[in-house]
Amino acid sequence: MMRIAVAVLLLPLVCLVARGESPPEVLDPTLAPLRALIERYRADLGNLQRFYDAPRSDEALQRRTRFFTAWQDRLRQLPFDDLGREDQVDYLLLANRLEFELQSVAYERERYAEMQRLVHFAYAIVELHESQRTGACLEPRGVAETLTALDASVADLRTEVQAALDEAGADRPAWLRPLVANRAARHVDALQRTLKDWYGFYAAYDPLFTWWVRRPHEALQKSLGDYAGFLREKVVGIDPDEEDPILGDPVGAEMLARMLRYEMIPYTPEELIAIAEREFAWCRAEMLRASRDLGFGENWRDALNHVKNLHVGPGEQPELIRELADEAVAFLTERDLLTIPPLAVETWRMEMMSPARQKVSPYFLGGETIIVSFPTDGMEHADKLMSLRGNNRHFSRATVHHELIPGHHLQGFMNARYRRHRRVFRTPFWGEGWALYWEMRLWDLEFPRSAEDRVGMLFWRTHRCARIIFSLKFHLGEMTADEAIDFLVENVGHERNNATAEVRRSVSGDYPPLYQAAYMLGGLQIRSLHKELVQSGRMSERAFHDAILQQNSIPIELVRAILTDQPLTRAFETSWRFYE
Repeated sequence: MMRIAVAVLLLPLVCLVARGESPPEVLDPTLAPLRALIERYRADLGNLQRFYDAPRSDEALQRRTRFFTAWQDRLRQLPFDDLGREDQVDYLLLANRLEFELQSVAYERERYAEMQRLVHFAYAIVELHESQRTGACLEPRGVAETLTALDASVADLRTEVQAALDEAGADRPAWLRPLVANRAARHVDALQRTLKDWYGFYAAYDPLFTWWVRRPHEALQKSLGDYAGFLREKVVGIDPDEEDPILGDPVGAEMLARMLRYEMIPYTPEELIAIAEREFAWCRAEMLRASRDLGFGENWRDALNHVKNLHVGPGEQPELIRELADEAVAFLTERDLLTIPPLAVETWRMEMMSPARQKVSPYFLGGETIIVSFPTDGMEHADKLMSLRGNNRHFSRATVHHELIPGHHLQGFMNARYRRHRRVFRTPFWGEGWALYWEMRLWDLEFPRSAEDRVGMLFWRTHRCARIIFSLKFHLGEMTADEAIDFLVENVGHERNNATAEVRRSVSGDYPPLYQAAYMLGGLQIRSLHKELVQSGRMSERAFHDAILQQNSIPIELVRAILTDQPLTRAFETSWRFYE
């Protein structure tokens, strides 16, 4: 009924030209065929994403489905066997992406259907937004009546939900589960922002609109905010007077399996957890060896605490970062391990991380700009000490090269210069895996100069193992966020604040479910490929590392196919069991 009420308000409906669903035949003639096709795909997808930007829009989901299906049809028309090697790789990348995009649309529909009963008023707000995007004129009095009716609908729904809660007691139906309600509350937040943007398009520019609509809009905004708060407090169980709990949304085994296929990882989540546990055992043995070398015997926690206290003083961290960055570049250059362009060395820069951001990212972030986590004068005393200890000299020595050179900064530098069209396929298994691989490779090359350095590197390597374990178990529904925090504190040696920030970052939805697992798994993939090509004598260190950087950010199994000259077919499927 609400859908009809909104539709009749659009006085002159904009006549839309029927959208062609097939990708255009005329492509950039200056590019290789598949590169030209991918460049067009990126551009067309960007237009759709910018236009269909309303939250959970059914029209957008339908449009995306038609778009990806049409591109699949276009791709199938190409004669794969007649393509050159480079184009065959690009073909497989695009085919893999399109299949996963369609699966993601279906998954998004499923997730929305679970919470639809809690947000059944949403379509009317989305339709207002989508009509505004085409410049439709509205009849202000009718809009005011629609918003007033929506306000009443939200109030009625709140009463209905409360009654269902009272009746269900502890035995709640699926649509009243806390995770579903939290998802719905976040959706209501997005609807508030959408409604505000829609109102701002007309308000003041159309005085009659403002005269009629201002108060109904204000009332509806308040009702939406109150309803979102009601869902969080009464259904999810969040105390508004306490710090926000960590509420992730596990994706489940089926979606994890789809994501692993997309990333070309031919292992089950359970197999990956077993790999992480095996690597964890290696890290623990090495940590005990370092602990003994430092005189702490089997008490690895005491050794770790010793290293945590070896931090620089307030204001001295930037100087340390520059020192560590120069040291890593010198080490790599002296051994001729890879090509490092002088401009890449010259142009990285540094920023300090805000206290608010440190609640989610307690350690460095990097790329062309390394964002340094370190305590500020406004922090509580205990928080200052945790930040100092978590960003000590030896932990930092193990992370600066991860963030700068040869890690993320060098990756970004090369991605901007080689096969740029592949950036649309960006994967953390290549991005984070490369940086983690260098933590392993530098260990093998005896980059740590002391037992303290070894402890610093082992802390991070153990943490990468733990990330696989807790992130996959969380999304399988086998570990809660609180259990993950305890796991990091007890088994890795994190400060509790830092462990909390790490788990919040991992499961809150800001990162894809496989992102945290991708660090070590991607590193193990590249390490296995290094053994196959460099240790066998088929490639030099420098040629191997340069070749990986020049392929851009793609699944590492396809990097392997390229470097080993593996025959490719249209029906290529992931099969590389990279872990011995």
